[in-house]
Amino acid sequence: MIELPKVGKLQPKTQPHNFFIWGATMSGKSYFASHFPNPLVLNTDGNSEQGTAPSIQIRNIRDEQGNLKQSCIKQLDDIIVALQNQQDRPEDQRFKTVVVDVIDDICVMMEQAICLEAKVQALSDIPYGKGYAMFNTALQQFVMDLKALPMNVIYISRELTITDDNSNISSYQPSLKTKYYNIVNGNCDVVIRTIKTGDGQNASYFKEVKALRSKYHPQNITNMNVLYELIQCSGMFTNEEQDWAKKKINGLIKKSNKSKETNSNK
Repeated sequence: MIELPKVGKLQPKTQPHNFFIWGATMSGKSYFASHFPNPLVLNTDGNSEQGTAPSIQIRNIRDEQGNLKQSCIKQLDDIIVALQNQQDRPEDQRFKTVVVDVIDDICVMMEQAICLEAKVQALSDIPYGKGYAMFNTALQQFVMDLKALPMNVIYISRELTITDDNSNISSYQPSLKTKYYNIVNGNCDVVIRTIKTGDGQNASYFKEVKALRSKYHPQNITNMNVLYELIQCSGMFTNEEQDWAKKKINGLIKKSNKSKETNSNK
């Protein structure tokens, strides 16, 4: 028989674990995500060799007849199962962050896998709306399974520029389709946009928070690597909290350096 909790008001110390990062090409999305603790990148760009974090290339594989040999949906499911069972790995070999780079391509691959398996050209060719239902189930299951992991989860999306023909004013938004964005973003804690200004060696990079699920406080963030990355995002904390977090991290760095000097002198 289930035991119900006591009635009372809780005071949770919330901290973010699920992030949605979007921005223009080469604006620092992947670089930013790679600095989270022990990241594993689920890569779709084909540029995994250029990254510094361990990665797995996500793809659909066909046989000589063009039939689906490996489904990205099954591949992603196998990866999640492996991440759920890391307890046999040494502590320093356990992944603590999953980076989906990029979620736009994952959605396209899922559609492709369903169409290849059903031997049709589009989801709409599968009768009675079954194709769309299968896709929605696959995407929702993927997002929910990732959220259930005791890890940080980062979704990366590209940027879409929309220019008004009358005013010639441009606006920016994630390139992920709205219906898919709502599924993914509905399970995220923080939405961050990366921005690049200038070119070449004169380029500058910025990060701004576009949405927060809750008001987060730096005192509640237990991992200092995550805290260090978040204090670089404009709008994440108040100015006072930002100053507190910087002093906290600088103090830890000085303490670490002093400890290293002491050990080297022994």
